[in-house]
Amino acid sequence: MSVTKTLVLFVIAALAEIGGAWLIWQGAREHRGIAWIGAGIAAPAAYGFVATLQDDNDLGRILAAYGGIFVTGSLG
Repeated sequence: MSVTKTLVLFVIAALAEIGGAWLIWQGAREHRGIAWIGAGIAAPAAYGFVATLQDDNDLGRILAAYGGIFVTGSLG
């Protein structure tokens, strides 16, 4: 797997995970409606699927790497 593909998958996964929380926040706390909450609930499912696209067969290593990306993305 190329480094570029791996990095792109990490970015997509981070956007799905962080974006899902943001969408639920907007739907519930900012009263934007049930559609926002539904999209926020679906986003982590997309994250789960993206993780399967990584070539490494060790889920623990993939999730550990995602954890670092998510912390960096959340701070950004």
